[in-house]
Amino acid sequence: MIKRKQWLAQIEGALSRSRVSILAGPRQCGKTTLARHFVVEDSANYFDLEDPLSLTRLDEPITALAALQGLIVIDEIQLRPDLFPVLRVLVDRSSFKGQFLILGSASGDLLRQSSESLAGRSETIYLRGFSLLELGPGKQSRHWLRGSFPRSYLAASDADSLKWRKDFIQTLLERDFPQWGVRVAATALWRFWAMLAHYHGQTWNAAEFARAMGLGESTVRRYLDLLSDAFMLRQLQPWYANIGKRQVKSPKVYVRDSGLLHQLLRINSEADLLTHPRIGASWEGYVIEEVLAIEQAEEAWFWATHQGAEIDLILKKEGKTRGVECKRSDAPKITPSIRSALQDLALDSIAIVYPGNKRFRLSDKVEVVPLSAIAEEGLFPDD
Repeated sequence: MIKRKQWLAQIEGALSRSRVSILAGPRQCGKTTLARHFVVEDSANYFDLEDPLSLTRLDEPITALAALQGLIVIDEIQLRPDLFPVLRVLVDRSSFKGQFLILGSASGDLLRQSSESLAGRSETIYLRGFSLLELGPGKQSRHWLRGSFPRSYLAASDADSLKWRKDFIQTLLERDFPQWGVRVAATALWRFWAMLAHYHGQTWNAAEFARAMGLGESTVRRYLDLLSDAFMLRQLQPWYANIGKRQVKSPKVYVRDSGLLHQLLRINSEADLLTHPRIGASWEGYVIEEVLAIEQAEEAWFWATHQGAEIDLILKKEGKTRGVECKRSDAPKITPSIRSALQDLALDSIAIVYPGNKRFRLSDKVEVVPLSAIAEEGLFPDD
């Protein structure tokens, strides 16, 4: 069992500050397991909205919830968005002695509902699957191949992991989306997602996807947003600087979980991965997710110009702006893009993250950093 102490501490902190704490993240990433550390599933204070009994108990929500005390867990809140105004009414009552931990698997509508109904009353934590920080640097190869979902990572074999990921994708498209009110054919979303896996790490081009699928640009944009709201895709927004050069203004798109990316690309083993033409893009997306999980930066972007200069990730943290390059190389070097970024963007420093095991400097502002070292030493320990 992987003990998720960091996340338990974050939840405890949120509960100490807010009447309503929201734990948001993809299906099967461990939200329910963490919630059961605080309230056992057979408690009267635990509501699983996929359980018919819990739904029946909430037929009259104010009556059902008002008499409860202590922490109340509501799992899969996106199935009953009408509960948000009820929660606001309850937490505003001086006589109410409870507080809420809400779990949700769809970010868009969930966060819109909470921001409108619970403004100033709630705190949101974004949960993901296992990170390399939790697993340890020796687990990097398996983690990259299988991804971060606990059941995929912990499967008895690569074949079992692959089967779990296949079933996860099918269940999300055929059961979960319809439950959330999405009226799009599962086959259309699967085709879009599989096509997007081959564009993983590239700039979003709605016209290209629309032509390939025989659909309108607004439709493929909707597909992109649906999968993003389910935490399946990351739309990394572009950084813009006033430098007199034409810069890319469209987001870059990534499949957030490397295991799901490999499933969609039909990568079944480590040998398949190491010989696949998209290995560099897979490494880039994997590093970006791990860096964002560990660094907890306030904001993140990428930067690119039409002349070819590019930085994979720009982080703003503690008043400093820093760049990250992801290189699947044994001996990374300072590239023209890195020189251009240092000059044009005035970055405080750049880290080149690679799969080796030695940390070394290329200049006073550029350092080569093993991904396995970030969890223990940090990405920018000298800044």
